[in-house]
Amino acid sequence: MRIDILTCCPELLDSPLNHSIIRRAKDKGLVEIQVHNLHDYALDKHHKTDDYAFGFGAGMVMMIEPIDRCISQLKSEREYDEVIFTAPDGERFDQKTANNLSLKQNLIILCGHYKGVDQRVREHFITKEYSIGDYVLTGGEMPAAIMTDAIVRLLPGALGDVESALNDSFQDGLLEAGVYTRPAEYKGWKVPDILLSGHQAKVEEWLYEQSLAHTKARRPDLLEGID
Repeated sequence: MRIDILTCCPELLDSPLNHSIIRRAKDKGLVEIQVHNLHDYALDKHHKTDDYAFGFGAGMVMMIEPIDRCISQLKSEREYDEVIFTAPDGERFDQKTANNLSLKQNLIILCGHYKGVDQRVREHFITKEYSIGDYVLTGGEMPAAIMTDAIVRLLPGALGDVESALNDSFQDGLLEAGVYTRPAEYKGWKVPDILLSGHQAKVEEWLYEQSLAHTKARRPDLLEGID
């Protein structure tokens, strides 16, 4: 898989894209991630990527020219499955979305910034728009990093245990049950006996019941439509 991220603040992506699971996936050749500085595609000598909005209202708007030049160059080199824009009014990004995108080959993620992006970019270049929550951030770099992390960890071989991602919260529509590790008893607090039984079928049944109860208590909305 290849992910190209377009941003006017590339330094904000340095750490999240070069450590932990993403770093290991890159080292294994499972994913190639390229960050493109939109200032490099600006037309003027000051490498400007934003300007005032037409009409009334405060705030700067990302210009169409640098974005067009960057996307056009990338598309001249390969075909892309989706061109994604991080936007507060976009579709909610969730685990199902991450699963679907992890099956793609080439993705572009455009990070929003300032007051937003010239609407013509959204109308003529963008194929998907995603939001990570009902709040506004300074820029789309953090949402882009979050989406990239959620996608990459689903790639076969990215995690040490192939079943790890399958047991994550939301993967089956439920929240994950509580997990325990050694020691089996600490300050009188004990790990549930069933988890020490070695009986896989009973353990799996218990974990499902715990997951269901946890979801009912924390996120009952996830159970809507589930028999």
